[in-house]
Amino acid sequence: MTEAAPVVHEILSSPAKGQVIPLEQVNDEVFSKKMMGNGFAITEHDGHIYAPIDGEITSIFPTKHALIITTLAGTGILIHLGLDTVELEGAPFDIKVTEQQKIKHGDLLAVMDLKQIQEAQKDATVIVITPDDQSGQLLKQDVAVDVTDEVFER
Repeated sequence: MTEAAPVVHEILSSPAKGQVIPLEQVNDEVFSKKMMGNGFAITEHDGHIYAPIDGEITSIFPTKHALIITTLAGTGILIHLGLDTVELEGAPFDIKVTEQQKIKHGDLLAVMDLKQIQEAQKDATVIVITPDDQSGQLLKQDVAVDVTDEVFER
């Protein structure tokens, strides 16, 4: 008899002070149809992006528009900074962490230059997803949140 894998229970906080919305409201089909996984998005934020959970930075995309956190439970969390911002080749992003860096909930990960993103006519929505995982549920939606607010449970 084989043992079942332990059930992972994690709660993600908002990565920014802003408005939390369900993925279905994101203006990008890859995210809104959950093709990459389940999660949530933050709009109307100030550009300061914080760790939504304890873990380790396991990947920072060369274009600085996305990073991956591996949580203490070993699951991956993708934080995607804006829509179609990969085309900006990193210009509006100031990444404050390095790969393999251990992080705690609330640590500053990145600062987005919202003016530069707006001038490039891009959407600054921050998306947080659990890649290739459809589990989880929003704890809050369509409300203002701060980085201490728990917004997603899986």
